[in-house]
Amino acid sequence: MLNKLIATTFIILCSFNLTLAQKQSKPNIVFILADDLGYGDLSCFGQKKFSTPNIDKLAAKGIKFTQFYAGTSVCAPSRSSLLSGQHTGHTYVRGNKEVQPEGQQPIPDSVSTIAEQFKKAGYATAIFGKWGLGFVGTSGDPNKQGFDTFYGYNCQRESHRFYPSHLWENGKKVLLQGNDELQNHITYAPDLIQAKALDFLNKHRDKPFFLYLTYTLPHAELIVPNDDIFEKFDGKFPEKAFVGQDYGPGATPAGYVSQAKPHATFAAMVTRLDKYVGEVMDKLKALGIDENTLIVFTSDNGPHTEGGADPAFFNSSGGLRGVKRDLYEGGIRVPFIVNWPNKIKKPSVNNHIGAFWDLYPTFSQLLGLKQNSYTDGISILPSILGEKSQKNHAYLYWEFHENNGRQAARKNNWKAVYLDVKTKNEKFELYDLDKDPQEKNDVALIYPEIAKEIKRIMENAHDESVVYPFFKTSK
Repeated sequence: MLNKLIATTFIILCSFNLTLAQKQSKPNIVFILADDLGYGDLSCFGQKKFSTPNIDKLAAKGIKFTQFYAGTSVCAPSRSSLLSGQHTGHTYVRGNKEVQPEGQQPIPDSVSTIAEQFKKAGYATAIFGKWGLGFVGTSGDPNKQGFDTFYGYNCQRESHRFYPSHLWENGKKVLLQGNDELQNHITYAPDLIQAKALDFLNKHRDKPFFLYLTYTLPHAELIVPNDDIFEKFDGKFPEKAFVGQDYGPGATPAGYVSQAKPHATFAAMVTRLDKYVGEVMDKLKALGIDENTLIVFTSDNGPHTEGGADPAFFNSSGGLRGVKRDLYEGGIRVPFIVNWPNKIKKPSVNNHIGAFWDLYPTFSQLLGLKQNSYTDGISILPSILGEKSQKNHAYLYWEFHENNGRQAARKNNWKAVYLDVKTKNEKFELYDLDKDPQEKNDVALIYPEIAKEIKRIMENAHDESVVYPFFKTSK
C-alpha cells in the first residue's frame, strides 16, 4: 500500500513538473513602445549628445533592425496598425480622431488584436502607458480588446500632460493626489505607471505574460522631475525657452507647458525612458525569467517638434528626411530591437524591410495560432531565429489623413511619397533609397514606369473608410 502511494505521488509530481515546464517553455513577451522617439534618438542608432546604455544593451545582445517602419507617422493609426496587423490603408483607426469629453474613436469588436491572440494562448496580458484607441466602456476599451489589465492614459489628448489630474485603472478613474490646475506638480505619471508595470512582473512571474509598455516619453510636453537625471543635463546645452500653455485655470489637457530648458529636458526624458527599460531588465533578471523573455523595443513614429522639442539639434531623425507627420523616412522609419536570450545566440544587425503590421503574424506564428483575421503582415520570426526562410514584402504602404492627405509606398529600393493627394496641387515624388536614403533627389521624371507602378500600388492598397474618409471624391 505504501509503495503504491509513493508511486502515485511520484506520478503526480512528475505530471505537475511537466506541466510547469511546459508553461515555462512559453516565452514571456515585453513589448516596449516609446512615444515620438526618433530613429536617431538612441545611442545605438547614432545619438551623440546623450546615451541610452540600457537600450543599447538590448541591441548589443539581440538584433537591431535598421529598416523597420511604424504603422504611420502619428500615434493612433500607427498603434492600430501594430495591434491589428494591417497597414493604414486597411486598419480601422486611420487618424487621431477625438471623442468628447475624453478619448478617441474606438476600434470595433470585429478587430482582432495581438493581445487577443495572447489571451487565446493562455497568457496574462497587460498594457501600462498610453492607449488612445477607445474610451472606457466602448468597444475600444483595452479590457475589451484582449488586455486583462490596463493602467495609464486612456486618451491621447490627456497624455500631453505628464502631471495629469487622473489616470485610468481598467474602468476606474484614478485621481492623482497633488496634481491640479493650479500648477501643483506632485505625481509624475510616468513614474507611477512604471511602478505598476514592475508590480505586474512580480505578480506574474510564474505564468506566461504579454506586457505592452506604451511609455509616453519623450512625447511633448517637455517636463521631468527636477532630479539627478535632469541635473545631469542642466546647463550642458544651449537653450531657447519655449512659451506654452501652463497649468492653471482654463488650461486644456492638450496644451504643452512652458519650458525654459527644452534641450536639457528632452535629453532627460529619453534618459528616463532608458532608465525605465533598465529597471524592467533588472526585474526580469531578479525574478529569474530574463532568459525566457522576448523583449521588443521600438517607437510609434518619428520625432516631434512640439513643446520646444528640437529634433534638428539632436539629429533625432538619424540623418533621414522628415519628422512626425511626414511620410518621408524620418517620419516613419523607427528604431526596432529584438532581444531574446534563449533564442538569439548571435547578436546581429538586420536590414530586413519590415513594418508594424508584421507583428500580428509574427506573434501568431510564435504562439502556434491561426490568425483570426486578414493581415498585411509577414512574420519576422525567421529573422529573429536566424533562419534563412524569411519572406519579403512585395511592398509597404502608408497613408496620413492630415495636411491635405499623404500616401507613401516602398517597393524594394524604390520609395514614393504622394503629397497633397486631396487637392489639385498634388505632387508625386520617387526616391531610390539605396542611392539616396535621405530622399534628396526626386527621380520620378527619370523613371516614369516605376513611378506609375508604385502609384498603382497606392491606389490598390487603399480601401476607403466611412469613418476615416481619405478622398473628398472617389478616385
